[in-house]
Amino acid sequence: MTTSEVAQGFTSADPQADRWVDPDLVALARRAAAEGTVLLTNNDALPLPPGEAVAVLGRVQLDWFAVGYGSGGDVNPPYTTNLLDCLAEAGVAVDAELASAYRSWCAAHRPPSAEWGQWPRHLQEMPLSDEAITAAAQRARTGVVVIGRAAGEDRENVLEPGSYLLTDAERSLLERAADAFERTVVVIDSGNVMDLSWAEEIDVDALLLAWPGGMEGARAVADVLTGATEPGGRLPDTVAYRYEDYPSSAFFGGKEHNDYSEDVFVGYRYFETFAPERAQFPFGHGLGYTTFTLSATAPERHGDSVSLTVSATNTGPRPGSTVVQVYAAPATRARLGVPARQLVAFARTGEVLPGDNEELTLTLTVERLASFDDSGATGHPHAWVLEAGEHALHVGLSVRETTLAGTVTVAGTEVLERLEEALAPDPCHPFERWSVVYDADGTARRSTEPVPVRTVDLRERILARLPAPIAEAPATGSTLQDVAAGTVSLDAFIASLEPADLAELAYGDVTMNSPLGVPGNAGAFGGVTARLRARGVPAVTTTDGPSGIRVSAFASLLPCGTALASTWDPALIERMEALHAQEMRRKGSDVLLAPGMNIHRDPLCGRNFEYYSEDPLLTGSCAAAYVRGVQSQGVSACPKHFAANNQETNRWAHDSRVSARALREIYLRAFRMVVKEAAPRTLMTSYNKVNGVWSYHNYDLVTTILRGEWGYEGVVITDWWVQSAQDPIFPALSDSAYRLRAQDDVLMPGALTWEQDKRGDGHDQFILEAFAPEDASGEHLTLGELQRTARNVLRLVLSCPAMDRLEEQVALGLS
Repeated sequence: MTTSEVAQGFTSADPQADRWVDPDLVALARRAAAEGTVLLTNNDALPLPPGEAVAVLGRVQLDWFAVGYGSGGDVNPPYTTNLLDCLAEAGVAVDAELASAYRSWCAAHRPPSAEWGQWPRHLQEMPLSDEAITAAAQRARTGVVVIGRAAGEDRENVLEPGSYLLTDAERSLLERAADAFERTVVVIDSGNVMDLSWAEEIDVDALLLAWPGGMEGARAVADVLTGATEPGGRLPDTVAYRYEDYPSSAFFGGKEHNDYSEDVFVGYRYFETFAPERAQFPFGHGLGYTTFTLSATAPERHGDSVSLTVSATNTGPRPGSTVVQVYAAPATRARLGVPARQLVAFARTGEVLPGDNEELTLTLTVERLASFDDSGATGHPHAWVLEAGEHALHVGLSVRETTLAGTVTVAGTEVLERLEEALAPDPCHPFERWSVVYDADGTARRSTEPVPVRTVDLRERILARLPAPIAEAPATGSTLQDVAAGTVSLDAFIASLEPADLAELAYGDVTMNSPLGVPGNAGAFGGVTARLRARGVPAVTTTDGPSGIRVSAFASLLPCGTALASTWDPALIERMEALHAQEMRRKGSDVLLAPGMNIHRDPLCGRNFEYYSEDPLLTGSCAAAYVRGVQSQGVSACPKHFAANNQETNRWAHDSRVSARALREIYLRAFRMVVKEAAPRTLMTSYNKVNGVWSYHNYDLVTTILRGEWGYEGVVITDWWVQSAQDPIFPALSDSAYRLRAQDDVLMPGALTWEQDKRGDGHDQFILEAFAPEDASGEHLTLGELQRTARNVLRLVLSCPAMDRLEEQVALGLS
């Protein structure tokens, strides 16, 4: 399907037949996919010489992976593209004989279908004889070999051929192609980082990393290969020579728990500190079809911010853009073990003509130069501290390719934010973490130290902060429409609700595909009972994301999270998501369960394709842009999965054991950015435990940090179905009562287990049984807690398009 055909699409009363997509959204998706394509190596093989014949090898040229599997990618797109067709569409003289053979074989060997979590990680290659490759090389000087990998939810990639490693058939194809063709270009279509060490052994001429780019992804790759578009991507992750080189490799995949012993030394923070020689392609690396040089002014501090100006000059033969990256080194008098490099600012230029330059002023808060002291090593425990000394700032085109711009002088250690101890590891499960000692010559030596464990009395903290019930007189008989009209306050409306109604607001409508929402929805919450709808509370419809709107109707399939992060272009993401949000409104979605923003701690995590990067600043910048774009159109984004959800293995029950420092600096930092910079109206907790407590029951995670420290006022929902548990501090509270005390507002889709498919008697019993308004001891749920949850939920409801669908929902006559 061509872009012009998309633009001429059609609308229909039947949403199943509505394949129309906004041509502006199509254009931005195509641009984002191209801008996120990373050219890793290029020995003058790309762009493809115009008019020359090209032989395309590998079945993924036709069976293109447009997205990963699972809720984050299971969209019903109006069309998809494949590389072979898109190259031909772009005018490339594709070798017809080889193309015909692949078309016939792929048509006869369709990719296997599979049950949830059992999707194929790779596809069997078409057998290709030496004679066929030699003959193709006689017809075409350039061979393009396409290798594909699929990622997916609820399972990991594995350290096996066909997943992280090449299969024998793939290696044989690559070796024989490299021997036969004058130039060999390899395109990797993969949702996750995979082993690329073979590219040096086989000596390919160009290596292009094309993350799944959605319905326009293959067309975008064709644009890049032909030179119609520059390969704009820069790596959001380090690519190591071996899996075992990754700092998390020894601490990943545990079924019961993982000790995050690498601590803050995640990704490039580890490689640049301890093992730069083990990184095949460093963080931030990516080539274009032109070259740039950078020059920077010395950084200047003005209060809480630091700024510097960088001039990017195009020294090559073509127009192009680049990404300016700024990294901080540890303070010269640092007492905390700080990585050798940390990304503190970045900016993408516009298109710069050959010989021209663009000046960029980059401004960062001094907080980005600070560390979190969870041990008191600086004399300031549980605080963000800007350590004394010279903070060197390095400017470049990747973490490895930088020059010193200057230093920021800090005369004495400054406490930027003093907090309280929160979310430290359980003292029953102590472990050690990595740190660093720098010798006089700057050599880094890895050391270990015990992780500071929890000492706070959580019971005392919770009891001291229980909310009082609403003091305002109840507005008896009022509706939520009265609140929207400004004639009744929200608190007066909430005060008029019965405890049973307050409890119902803490549950979704039990099943996915709620009859209260558009077909194929992920679930609904808010006005899930006739009683609530009679009081003017509509049900809010949620839909899965982030690569599209997962409903029964056709919906756009957009580039995956890692592709978007590889653009290093938050402004582009924000523009695309604003158009995407208009599609949400057309398709009947109030809340898009996106963006996914967990850190790429390990390359085997099956869901990395949904997420952005190993770096929290890049992750937070992309996620904040995504949320701002979505919410600019009056619908809600829902960042997920809060927090430390960094593997799929036993994701329902495993415990992420991580220091308070690593949480603050790595795993929570992006979420903090998104809350502060984009104010999402909804946020989803994760399945896993964080330091011994499931995230949805975790008071310090959701109340102390998210709501207390960051000031979050939106609604918090669970991921779909949770584990049953009793509160060890307040034994009268179990399951949803335990959850409400933590201030995780809504159980989604509304039942504890997926086996429940209808509203049963007393499904809210854990709340009402634990509710005792006359008990002032705090041992039971209080009226103030139920009203607090209702306030969080109803603020979201009032902001949603669902308010306009209330009559339609009431007319359904559902109980």
